[in-house]
Amino acid sequence: MNIKNINTIIFAITALVMVSCRETIYIEEVIVEQGEGLTDWSSETHTDELGIDYSVVFPQDQVNRIDIVLTSAEYSSMRSNLASLASQNRGNDFTDETPDYVACDFYFNGIQWYEVGLRYKGNSSLYSAYNSGNGKLPLRLKFDKFEDDYPEIKNQRFYGFKDLSLSSNYSDNSFMREKTATDLFRSFGVPAVKTAFYEVYVDQGTGTPVYYGLYTMDEVVFDTMLNSVFGSETGNCYKPDGDGAQFASSGFTLNDFEKKTNEDEGDWSDIQELYDVLHSSLRTSDEETWKSNLESVFDVQGFLKYLAVNNTIQNWDTYANMSHNYYLYHDPADGLIKWIVWDNNEAFGSGQGDRSAVSLGMNEVSSSWPLISYLIDVDSYKEDYKTYLKDFNDNYYVPADMNTIYNTFYSLIYAKATTESSRYTSLSGGTSGFTNEVEELKDFCPTRNSVVNSYLGD
Repeated sequence: MNIKNINTIIFAITALVMVSCRETIYIEEVIVEQGEGLTDWSSETHTDELGIDYSVVFPQDQVNRIDIVLTSAEYSSMRSNLASLASQNRGNDFTDETPDYVACDFYFNGIQWYEVGLRYKGNSSLYSAYNSGNGKLPLRLKFDKFEDDYPEIKNQRFYGFKDLSLSSNYSDNSFMREKTATDLFRSFGVPAVKTAFYEVYVDQGTGTPVYYGLYTMDEVVFDTMLNSVFGSETGNCYKPDGDGAQFASSGFTLNDFEKKTNEDEGDWSDIQELYDVLHSSLRTSDEETWKSNLESVFDVQGFLKYLAVNNTIQNWDTYANMSHNYYLYHDPADGLIKWIVWDNNEAFGSGQGDRSAVSLGMNEVSSSWPLISYLIDVDSYKEDYKTYLKDFNDNYYVPADMNTIYNTFYSLIYAKATTESSRYTSLSGGTSGFTNEVEELKDFCPTRNSVVNSYLGD
């Protein structure tokens, strides 16, 4: 059922019919119920009344398929908006403007979701793919985006999820980097989202679905992940992006910390406090007091654990190279700001262009990235970091275990990855390109194990 084409449904929560008779106005209120007139609507599939179903949306043993259906006008609108943003690019990036949402029909297992918000997402991966003529672009879904226009879909969810992110696995012949890295972070206790493989088909308004390829579905941090990891979503959640996200004394601004929760509250005092403590003169005059103050506002140990994983797997498109690709959450449970990883498709590589992965010792990291350089200058923090390095290297990033993971993923996604069309893929080298990249990932693990052991002096 296409809501747009049904004239008999009233598209407003309250319709006021006013009849004036001299000074008397009669008002009739018409209420549209959630799910009214929508054939496939159910509490289990279209709401969060029964909770969030991770097993359906993020299965680990199968590749889900979704179909996105657009009208020709909706598809044209998306492309025109993208072209406009691309014309304003800053080198390798789009402008700060977020692409526009359009309404689409969304199908999964023969069930329809209605007027779902769909837009392009991403930064350099979006621009680079678009500029090269690649139709496989990262996407974002918001299931209740158009509820004001269509009150029947108020609080529409996809098995409890309001927002979902589709990574295109850009520049990754293995299709595994985003998922494997995110899973490794999470298994080591670093806050990270759930992930799963998806094949995506899009009808661009022609009536024929186009295979957009194999994507990685990412849970959205400020939708469900906060509750699932921290047990709450009431704290301030930020998506930093820009010079201020470096936390350096030069260029710091609260404007670069976009709020994703509590948006209506104009209070960034927790970020300001972290900055002030980090740059306090006590760092050089009274280190123990500085440490105590820092640990009272920032999850230092959690950040050191993050660094241990990030540096081991050489995830270079992150803090110390790029001032984005992370979230912060002010956890009300202990009052600490927590580091959350995001966007790991460049993991398991030494770098790209003029950006190299950070060394294990991080001695080259300048004061422009003080969350690393200031912490690693503290002997006790460096020893904690080394302890986490050894634990991750010995017990989590183990060649035999990683080979099992890679082999499992290989069997799971082979047919989906190697059948992408030339118009909708960033896979180079076809089947052999995919196979060779998986083998490189396998070889990468023991190589990094040796580097870590050498650094630790084992």
